[in-house]
Amino acid sequence: MNSLDTAQYALDCLIKNGADKAQCKITQTETNELNVETGDLSLLRTTFNTAVDLLGLMNDRKGSTTINKTDPESIEIGVKEVVELASSAKSDPANDIAGFKPAKAFKSGPIQQDLERMYERLQEFLRYVQQTYPKTIIKDVILSFTRMETVFVNSNGVEFSSENGFYIVSTVFTNKDGNKVSSLNGVECKCKDLNSAIKDLGGVDRILRQSSQQIHTDTISRKFTGSIIITPECLTNFISYFAQYLSNQSLITGNSVYKDKLDRKIADGRLTLHCKPRSSELAETYFFTDDGFEAGDSIIIDKGILKSFLLDLYGSNKTGLPKAENMGDCYMIEPGDAALEEMIQSTSKGILLCRFSGGHPGQNGDFSGVAKNSFYIENGKIKYPINETMVSGNIVQMLNNIEQISKERNNDGFQCLPWIKFNGITISGK
Repeated sequence: MNSLDTAQYALDCLIKNGADKAQCKITQTETNELNVETGDLSLLRTTFNTAVDLLGLMNDRKGSTTINKTDPESIEIGVKEVVELASSAKSDPANDIAGFKPAKAFKSGPIQQDLERMYERLQEFLRYVQQTYPKTIIKDVILSFTRMETVFVNSNGVEFSSENGFYIVSTVFTNKDGNKVSSLNGVECKCKDLNSAIKDLGGVDRILRQSSQQIHTDTISRKFTGSIIITPECLTNFISYFAQYLSNQSLITGNSVYKDKLDRKIADGRLTLHCKPRSSELAETYFFTDDGFEAGDSIIIDKGILKSFLLDLYGSNKTGLPKAENMGDCYMIEPGDAALEEMIQSTSKGILLCRFSGGHPGQNGDFSGVAKNSFYIENGKIKYPINETMVSGNIVQMLNNIEQISKERNNDGFQCLPWIKFNGITISGK
């Protein structure tokens, strides 16, 4: 059976075994990857993966499971588990599946990898790093091509399918000068073709250059309140922290700091945040959600105004708030009017925050963590790379304490983001 027939067979089994409503999603991926370890091309590997997500509702009680085989016997075992879980679950009227929509098929990216080009790009990248950053030690580079096929069906007649092809390059590196070694750093990018050199993909060369400057670090000897300029890569962390307040768990429990802020100002008026899973500007795309709705682009924050939560069907039913057009991610922030260099020059005291390691913020938005691979700024100049330094603040206040947003943006294929400067951040050296 093909994936669509298998998914329909799973639906039929769920209904025959007592489910009132049912859905099935099957995702099959084939990944070919070239690996470089310690500077040498070491491995060509092909991997296959299958995920079958089954869900059944019985009298508003939900059961779900994921299996990795598509043969009828495995499907039947999975269906039995779903039915057993639903039978013992608590009834919840918010449980439901997507209503009927006409069937649609989607395609994005190439369907076949160019292995010869992959090899050429890797060799080119290794030569470039060796020549340009002689103190950089490449721990590993992985260049992969993935072909992904997904089908989604439910008992209301929903039928979606998609075929995606994309490349991902990820690399981890460090730098050494005598006995001094910089901390590990890395970067990952996604693209639909290999028309650009790896060094020219979003942020790769910049992060290599910054890392090469971080062999000899210094300590910030005092605690102060200042500004942070967050790089696009690091900004991803803070967007994810913000997004948790817009999702099911926070809004259903009533703990979200934004639970009553829809269509109200929550950020500086210069901030506009999009979620664009259908954008041709990004290599990261998806066409339908895990609960069976066609995905659409949306605006999360429009000139400082909160315009959308990130609730799925269950979260929307549970809270009475609008369901999101998508599942989040694929974020894009509108550029500002300041050059990055101007942002640095206007900083009296602060840091360029390139990496951040910390737990999720508390319910009120407070966060703290360690700045890594970052730089100290004083009197408008980058003074020196810093060793691990504590950074703390409040994400709710941060969004209203934006000083500048850069004209420049970085597109790594997953997201397209600028540099943003925030004030009122506590920075604690040793």
